Amino acid sequence: MKGWVTKRLGEVATLQRGFDLPTPDRISGKYPLVSSSGISDTHHKSAVRGPGVVTGRSGSIGNVFFIEDDFWPLNTVLYIKDFYGNDPRFVFHLLNHFDLKRFATGTGVPTLNRNFVHDELVLVPTSVAEQQRIVGLLDEAFEGLATAKANAEKNLQNARALFESHLQSVFTQRGPGWVETTLEKVLTTQPQNGWSPPADNHAASGTPVLTLSSVTGFRFRPDKRKFTSAATDPRRNYWIKNGDFLITRSNTPELVGHVAIAAGITEPTIYPDLIMRMNPAPDRMITEFLYYQMRTPALRKEIMGRAQGANPTMKKISNGAVKTLPIHMPPLVTQRAIVETMNALTEETQRLSRLYERKLAALEALKKALLHRAFAGEL
Repeated sequence: MKGWVTKRLGEVATLQRGFDLPTPDRISGKYPLVSSSGISDTHHKSAVRGPGVVTGRSGSIGNVFFIEDDFWPLNTVLYIKDFYGNDPRFVFHLLNHFDLKRFATGTGVPTLNRNFVHDELVLVPTSVAEQQRIVGLLDEAFEGLATAKANAEKNLQNARALFESHLQSVFTQRGPGWVETTLEKVLTTQPQNGWSPPADNHAASGTPVLTLSSVTGFRFRPDKRKFTSAATDPRRNYWIKNGDFLITRSNTPELVGHVAIAAGITEPTIYPDLIMRMNPAPDRMITEFLYYQMRTPALRKEIMGRAQGANPTMKKISNGAVKTLPIHMPPLVTQRAIVETMNALTEETQRLSRLYERKLAALEALKKALLHRAFAGEL
């Protein structure tokens, strides 16, 4: 290709490890401190003149950042020490073109191997003017992609916010016939912990045991499971059935008490000790109605407030605390109408979520395609 040459990447730009800067020595200032996850703070001194290009060396390997001004690269990153006259933003896009994670080595804490990066063959224009032309095209395209991505993410947030808003209004604007009670009084099967087989019995196959992730996120995922070779007893109460109402009893403060309804179980499956199983009485409360009520902001706040534990990052809620949760119970005909409405809104929210997630994936694919074309000399 005329005006383009193949070089080792190390001939286009050289990567250098960042500098140690112990936390006690960090004095707030105007110069960005750049870690593998981005600009983490500022410092009163800079170590490298800008503009610069930085990529994660350990931790968030493969992230690439363009820094306009002077900066201090920390030792978790590699920065471009020498651009050899090439346009810095061209080098930034060039590094973004690669899956840098494939150059990582080490089993404990993988580290980006700069020698492997330097040895990679790349096609580059010899003219800086041509490099800058490509940069202009990419910057303009990526600005448009960033706007489209932000709009898609905002629409996705709006769809989920609409669901949460309607959910809250249903249970706060209660009409006639609603009765306040406690959870235990609407159940036929009271909350029961499952069973977690000994870790020594973990196996590649055997009896399926659900993991905490099977309920986390307010939807039941039967594929989130592991297997045990431990002996089991068919008479025990730790077997899950389709239609069972589940709640996580231990998790982070934000995730403890997530609920789901078991579905898609096709073989005898155990639920673990960190999940409780219960069932509402059909003549008092519809399972789906209880599910939606347990997702309301009021009950989520109540559950998180009742969760206990010395570890601030991991909380547990007891069976007794779950049994006495305040529940509002309207007539069954009202419950059915609410469930029908919420199911329809759930379906629409999920449809929009899939639509926006596909759009986000398409935008990311378009970005990669543009980078591929740019460094194949096709722009």
